[in-house]
Amino acid sequence: MRYLILLVVLVLTGSGAYIYSNLPSTSAVVAGELAPDFTLEDTEGNKISLSALRGKVVMVNFWATWCPPCKEEMPSMARLNKLLANEDFVMLAINTEANGREVVPDFLKKNPHDFTVLYDDKGTVQEQYGVYKFPESFIVRKDGVIDQKIIGAIDWSSAKTIAYFKNLIKG
Repeated sequence: MRYLILLVVLVLTGSGAYIYSNLPSTSAVVAGELAPDFTLEDTEGNKISLSALRGKVVMVNFWATWCPPCKEEMPSMARLNKLLANEDFVMLAINTEANGREVVPDFLKKNPHDFTVLYDDKGTVQEQYGVYKFPESFIVRKDGVIDQKIIGAIDWSSAKTIAYFKNLIKG
């Protein structure tokens, strides 16, 4: 009887592992990994590639117009972008909405910002990075490696955050 129970446990465990291993990957990109490259179009129709920005610190922020915390952090993102305008720093705000090309222009008229907004209307980069909470940001070092992953809205223009970015920019 013990052997039968053990056999059933082994079969069920093996089956469970098989089923789990065949599920679609939901692994998110984490700090310490090379940031996956992408090319997306900005609001002006220009193609922007992450790999073309190597040598600069890049903040990659995923957001949506319907997201209250996203809207809440945008003014501090704009302040950070302005403070680091003459540094090796680039801010990329990736809109993840399927209808982003329709809703973002009106949103930006009501909420003007000076950082680059990109369209990921097919959700390719969102899926590539494993983003499912908004806002979600990745800080990419000059060497292309992700230094930090931040989930949720923060004050991007706090003294501590500015010092963090200046330290990364120095190398």
